[in-house]
Amino acid sequence: MAIIDTTEALDALMTELRSASYVALDTEFMRDHTYWPRLCLMQVAAPGIEAIIDPMAEGIDLASFYDLLRAPGIIKVLHASRQDIEIFYIQGQVIPDPLFDTQIAAMVCGFGESASYETLARRLAHAEIDKSARFTDWSRRPLTKRQLEYALADVTHLRVVYEALAKQLERTGRAAWLEEEIAALKEPSLYKLDPALAWKRLKPRTTNKRFLALLACIAAWREREAQARDQPRSRILKDEALLEIAAHPPETAQALEHIRTIPKGFAASRMGKALLEEVARGADAEPPPEIEAVRARRKREPSPSAVDLLKTLLRHCAEAAGVAPRLIADAEDIERLAAHEDDGVPALHGWRAEVFGNNAIALRDGKLALALERGEAVLVKRTA
Repeated sequence: MAIIDTTEALDALMTELRSASYVALDTEFMRDHTYWPRLCLMQVAAPGIEAIIDPMAEGIDLASFYDLLRAPGIIKVLHASRQDIEIFYIQGQVIPDPLFDTQIAAMVCGFGESASYETLARRLAHAEIDKSARFTDWSRRPLTKRQLEYALADVTHLRVVYEALAKQLERTGRAAWLEEEIAALKEPSLYKLDPALAWKRLKPRTTNKRFLALLACIAAWREREAQARDQPRSRILKDEALLEIAAHPPETAQALEHIRTIPKGFAASRMGKALLEEVARGADAEPPPEIEAVRARRKREPSPSAVDLLKTLLRHCAEAAGVAPRLIADAEDIERLAAHEDDGVPALHGWRAEVFGNNAIALRDGKLALALERGEAVLVKRTA
């Protein structure tokens, strides 16, 4: 097992990988006590090549690794890649391209929703993954041989999984379906942690403009503090506290101190004073422009029976196509279709329209019906 812990060894490995048609990748990271993910280990594998890279090794320069992620002739293979890509983007300002996500590919190939790596390794590589080391503190050194073997297994079997899924996509002609999903993963805005959008994480249940304007201000303040201090958001202030402050804005330190979710002594601290300044600023702030979309969603009241019928159609179409329903449409898509709000619904475009969207419009417009035939759901075209 090769452990790469110097820049020279890393550069040599990257040169060797340049001749591969694809590279399987995985990372181990920690963020329990930090805001920014701490990259602790990277695993790479290609046909005939496998290695572990220690990004925490003193003096190691990862530039050649990030150059490989940009290499246009090498497919970068990851499983459930979003968090890995976030790390690559934050630390190396790079998004792997071309990219192949085996979890998404598995959904396209009919392995169900959110197929785990263990499931795919068992079904496609006929391998069992030992999960006994999954709770390892990857920032500790030295790591044991068992821990390293566990980490490397996340890419060694990924080679077989990738090759099997790629063949199935080619055989079924669904490679373009996967490309549509991958394109969304390669959008840089997905990985930019913009404090101005931090309020969205709180999923407020109200559309009151004053509440949301203040919530946006104090959520952005917490995000900036967490980023600057490299601490988890909850270490600065819990979500419940932000929601309570937005609902009942305190004007004084004493009022802030009386809020149940505020830690003792916080109101008198530097952060407490800064928060009160933000509360005062938020009282006159404009609500975030995105709330209009939130308000529109809250006003939507489609017929529950129409929603249920479209969900049944989605399951039927997904089963017939051998693809995970979630990949075709989510709950919001179904609600928008039921409410005749078709603009921008992904399910009405591309391969999704062929599999489900066109049928959904026909069902909604009374040109298609669902029926039972010998115990199986079938689609029936209506002529009248």
